[in-house]
Amino acid sequence: MLPSIQFDSKMLKKYDTFGPRYTSYPTAIQFNHDFTRDDYQNEVRLSNSAGRPLSLYFHIPYCKSLCFFCACNKIITHSETARTVPYLERLYTEIKMQSELVDDSRSTTQLHLGGGTPTYLSDDQLSELMSVTAEHFNLAPEGQREFSIEVDPRAVRDNTIALLYDLGFSRISFGVQDLNEKVQQGVNRIQTYDQNMRVIEAARSSGYESISLDLIYGLPFQTLESFGHTLDSIIAMKPDRLAVYNYAHMPHRVKAQKLIKQEDLPDPVTRLSILELTIHRLQEAGYIYIGMDHFALPDDDLVKAMETGTLQRNFQGYSTHADTDMIGMGMTSIGKTDNCYSQNQRYEKAYFQAIDGRQLPIMQGYQLTFDDKVRREIIQRLMCQGVVEFESVSQQFNIEFNHYFAEELILLKPLAEDELIQLQEHRIVILPLGRLLLRNIAMVFDIYRPRTVTDQLFSKVI
Repeated sequence: MLPSIQFDSKMLKKYDTFGPRYTSYPTAIQFNHDFTRDDYQNEVRLSNSAGRPLSLYFHIPYCKSLCFFCACNKIITHSETARTVPYLERLYTEIKMQSELVDDSRSTTQLHLGGGTPTYLSDDQLSELMSVTAEHFNLAPEGQREFSIEVDPRAVRDNTIALLYDLGFSRISFGVQDLNEKVQQGVNRIQTYDQNMRVIEAARSSGYESISLDLIYGLPFQTLESFGHTLDSIIAMKPDRLAVYNYAHMPHRVKAQKLIKQEDLPDPVTRLSILELTIHRLQEAGYIYIGMDHFALPDDDLVKAMETGTLQRNFQGYSTHADTDMIGMGMTSIGKTDNCYSQNQRYEKAYFQAIDGRQLPIMQGYQLTFDDKVRREIIQRLMCQGVVEFESVSQQFNIEFNHYFAEELILLKPLAEDELIQLQEHRIVILPLGRLLLRNIAMVFDIYRPRTVTDQLFSKVI
C-alpha cells in the first residue's frame, strides 16, 4: 500500500511558487502558429505506423451560467438548440475529417466529453454524438475501454445519467467545489447537496465503474470550519475519486475572475490549513493520494495502476490505459501524437469558418524535439510512478543519464536535503512529502521554464 502523505507546512510554504501542471510537456505556452494543419495531418498519418490506440476528446463549450472561478474555454448562453445544433453540425464534419486520417484498425480505448457543460446537450444530441463517433471510429469493446464524461448536476434530466451509461460511459465526474452557500454565492455556482446526491445515486444504480468529484480550496469566504463541513458531506457521499484543486486567482488572465474580490479570498495561512485538513480527513477516510491533487479509494483502478507502475497521465488527467494518441475535436481542443501537440481554434466563429471551408480547424501546435521527448518521459515517470531509473531512461533514448542531466542532478540536491526526494546513485525516488510537490520536482527537468518567474503564467503549486 502507498504511504500516507506527510504534511509539513513550513516546507510547503518554501516551495509554494508558480508552476505548470504538466498535462503536457512542453506546456501549451510553447505552442506556436508555425505548426500548420499540414504538419498535423502528416504527424497523424505518421502515427499510424506505430499503431497506438486512440483517445478522443470532444469539447462542448456551452454553459447556462458563469462560474466566476472558471478558467475553461466556455460560452455562456441560454439559446440551447440555436447554439448547439450549428456547433454539432461542424463537430460531426470534423469527426469525419479526423477519422479519414487514421487507420481503421486503430482502436479507440479512451473517450472523454469535457466543457463547458457536456450535459448542456439534450439527451437526443448526446446519443447522436456517440452514434456519429461510432460510425467513424473503431470503438473498443466494453471492458477494453474507458469512456468518461463531465456532467453538471444542475443540467441533467431525469434519465440523462442512465442514458449516458447505455451509450458506453462508465466513468462520470462533476464539480462540487464547495457546499457552503456563502461560498457558492461568492462564485455564482449554487449547487445543492440534493442535486449532487441525485447524480451520485443515479450513477450507482446505473452501474458506473467510477464517480469522481472536484473540490476547490482557496475560494472566497472559505474558512477552515466551513470547508470541514463540506469535507464531512463529501466523505459521506463516498466518491471513488476526488480531485482537490487550489484556486488560482489570475484576473489578469481570466476575465471572469475579476468578479471575485481579492479581499474575500482566504489568506495564505487559511489556505494551507484547509489543505492540511483535507489531506488528513481524506486519509482518515481511507483515500490514497495519487498525485497532482487527486485522491482515490484503495480498490480504485488508479491506485492499483500506481502500485504496479502502469499509471499514465494526459490531458484528461490520470488514466490506467496505455499511452494513446489523442485526437481533440471541437473548439479549443488539444490533440497529441508521439511527435506533436495540436490545438484547434479557440473561438466559435473561427472554428466554424475552418470547418465550413472543409479545413481541419488547427490553430497552433508544437513538434517535439528529441530532448523534449526525453524530458517528457522523465516528467511522466515522476508524476505517475514516483521513480526514475537512470538506466531505463538511458537505454530507452540511448543517452548517458548522469551526463545528459548533470545540471539537473545538481539542482535536485536541495530537494533531496528537504526530503522531497531520495537522490540515489541510479535513480530518483519521490518521498511522501514530494508527492504534494510533484510540480516543483518536475520543474527541474523543464528546460523552458524560466528559473525566475516574473509573470503569473501558471497557477500556484499550493
